[in-house]
Amino acid sequence: MIPEGSSIEDGLEEVEEPSKTWLVDFASGRVVGMTDNLEAIKQAVFVALSTNRYEHLIYSDEYASEISSLIGSNQTFIESELKRMIEEALMPDDRISGIENLTVEYGSDQLLAKFTVITSYGKFDAEQQVVK
Repeated sequence: MIPEGSSIEDGLEEVEEPSKTWLVDFASGRVVGMTDNLEAIKQAVFVALSTNRYEHLIYSDEYASEISSLIGSNQTFIESELKRMIEEALMPDDRISGIENLTVEYGSDQLLAKFTVITSYGKFDAEQQVVK
């Protein structure tokens, strides 16, 4: 006989982890303080998109981006893959729910992707430059 009754509760509450992290001045390469919430996510987006996936053993295969692999590709291919690559780089961060308003500007030896990042703390505009 299978017992009937209410479901078992584990008594655990889901608690949102704090997003406090070191604030890095990337121009000087120095830690200059602490940051939290939206500013911490902005920094996380910059680092994830600026790091090449599979090139650093310290990061898992899910971290970083493959955007640099688009160098030398034609515009049609870039436009079809860029959004997916940006989302794949950012979605492992549970504070980020997606991107929108992606535009791409092409230069003679670079491309500039501009987009809006949607997070649990609000939205912000971001950009990522890829140099050939």
